[in-house]
Amino acid sequence: MKLSLILISAVGVHASLRERDFGQAHNHKKYVKRQDVVPFPPVLDTNEQLLVNSFDNATIATWEYYYSHGAHLAGTNKTQAQWTADRWAEFGFTSSLAEYYVFLDYPIGQSLRLDYSNGTSHDASLEEEVLAVDDTTSYPNRIPVFNGYSFSGNATAEYVYVGRGQEVDFVRLEELGVELEGKIALTKYGGPFRGLKVKNAQNHGMIGAIIFTDPDGDGNITEANGYKAYPDGPARNPTSVQRGTVEFLSTYAGDPTTPGYPSKFDSPRSDRFVVTPHIPSIPISWLDAQPILQALDGHGFTGEEVNRTGWVGAIGNVTYSTGPAPGTTLFLENELEEKYTYIWNAIGIINGTNEDEVVIVGNHRDAWIVGGAGDPNSGSAVIVELSKAFGKLLATGWKPARTIILASWDGEEYGTVGSTEWVEEYVPWLTEAAVTNINVDIATSGPYPYIDATPDLHAIATTIMKKIIYPVKGVTNRTFYDVWYDFNDGEFGVLGSGSDFATFLHKGISAIDFGAGGGPEDPIWHYHSNFDSYHWMSTLGDPGFVTHKSIGQFLALLLYHLVNDDVLPLNPADYTPALEEYFSDLNDTVISANSTVDLTELSDAIATFKNYSSQFEQLRAFAISSSDSDLIKVTNTKAKDFSRGFVSQGGLPEREFYQHLIFAPGIDTGYAPVTFPAVTEAVEAGDLELAQKWVGKTAKAVLVAADILKT
Repeated sequence: MKLSLILISAVGVHASLRERDFGQAHNHKKYVKRQDVVPFPPVLDTNEQLLVNSFDNATIATWEYYYSHGAHLAGTNKTQAQWTADRWAEFGFTSSLAEYYVFLDYPIGQSLRLDYSNGTSHDASLEEEVLAVDDTTSYPNRIPVFNGYSFSGNATAEYVYVGRGQEVDFVRLEELGVELEGKIALTKYGGPFRGLKVKNAQNHGMIGAIIFTDPDGDGNITEANGYKAYPDGPARNPTSVQRGTVEFLSTYAGDPTTPGYPSKFDSPRSDRFVVTPHIPSIPISWLDAQPILQALDGHGFTGEEVNRTGWVGAIGNVTYSTGPAPGTTLFLENELEEKYTYIWNAIGIINGTNEDEVVIVGNHRDAWIVGGAGDPNSGSAVIVELSKAFGKLLATGWKPARTIILASWDGEEYGTVGSTEWVEEYVPWLTEAAVTNINVDIATSGPYPYIDATPDLHAIATTIMKKIIYPVKGVTNRTFYDVWYDFNDGEFGVLGSGSDFATFLHKGISAIDFGAGGGPEDPIWHYHSNFDSYHWMSTLGDPGFVTHKSIGQFLALLLYHLVNDDVLPLNPADYTPALEEYFSDLNDTVISANSTVDLTELSDAIATFKNYSSQFEQLRAFAISSSDSDLIKVTNTKAKDFSRGFVSQGGLPEREFYQHLIFAPGIDTGYAPVTFPAVTEAVEAGDLELAQKWVGKTAKAVLVAADILKT
């Protein structure tokens, strides 16, 4: 049956998730050896040239203007979903909407009052500045500051500053004798994902949480260093607020009421509080946080005395003391409308000649604000332009060997809801057919490219980078590869969580996520703020939309080769050096913990994988040299399927959603990856029996992957 028929038959049937919170722990990389000479200009074949030349800065800007000038909070703008599907259809994709019926919440009323012990009080603004030059900041339907999946309720209590809100921060406070029970947590962004800050506070008996953005994350570009704030300069507007979900994403993602199965109108519902908090929380600006922090000065322990990583920030005239300040309290009001409602994924399809293999290209459409120019709609605009480019290629009579699916996901911001529900609906078919998920969450928030990917995609990504001209800051004679290598030291990032690739990855499907962000001297991107706007993007983030264009061209050629090449350009053998590096890190963890965990079984499994993946490469080389189409098909299937072996159907300990045993988001980081996660985290928790058990399970997973490659 044609894929388009499979998917379209389900449409409408409703009754029958770089500035993310990247922590640094275990964020391993694979180094790529520098190629001294990269040809410039790149040499492209006819189809590659057509695709690259089809990208136009002006039309990308047009698409982005559309997306970033209408409120599109998850489940609220079906028109925008349909518009996306319609654009894809114009360019030759069979397009439709896939509906899911999910649990969401929306802001009704939020307030925060600081009551001093002397009887005076101060009300936090909880408002971002309205800017005359930035039209969407004044839209009457702009979204208030709130946290998705927060608890609807009020809290009144003394409060304690808990640093970055990592579990070790709370442990340190307890060591110092700071009382936490019954207090409200004040925490800064950085370190663990925001939902885990709230979870940790809840677990320590606290009754509410307030999360603020600190300018210490802005590097050199601060008002304190003499830079003017947006819109007059590149520094952070002091009223900016980072909204976001507080779902406990390190446990599972998607609709919290339907874990492991798709959300339909009549789906059974589970207890959402397994992965959502039962204490209220709100985000605030550093300007609103300043008087709240100042009220703690002289009470409890200073930041210097606490002596925890990232504890002291860069807000002026505060000591980042713990408190509490006797008699000084916060009144937190957080009223939300909780409801079940529809979300809409736009899906576009071009069937390939081989319908048993499919590549999914995705980006989410929903945003916490009217704007969302960087997150997510720089990616949305690039994918519309991608559909235009492939439309031109289709007009020449070309047809892909493998099926292409474009996906505009809804509900990502609440916890990759749209993509998770879609994968859960189609997981048997995806397990058989999916080659790769390409994710472009944030195409552009600055000029410098980054790529996070499973190791089997490193080689093709490197090859494609060398084919793309990448202008940056007026320099026009360099390739994507040159800029990427110099800025990232030749390192591919390891995939953790926090975007739509995660659900695919944890079904054993290879995945890549890429885009471009700012360096230490670039304008500050106001993540999840009203100031992530078209005006900011067009004047500071990417004037002329040149980075958008280069990212789109890279995407186009990557997709083209993944769906067009006779030999599937996945390199399983590139997992070997990655596994060896991850093993070395795990061994260091075991040694530093003075642990007796025996890693021999895992070491032997990696050696077997190295042997079998090498045999596979020899077989594929023979298939290519002999032009044996049947043997090429066999090797393509192996290259597609081997990574399924890394998946444990039962998932990680107490985390069934996360099934990949090589890398997963850290249980106390939420986004940032941990390698050999089950073993690593058990060792760090001191549970050596569990760690030894998962050495065996992880070794078996590596052997299953190796056996798929065995010739």
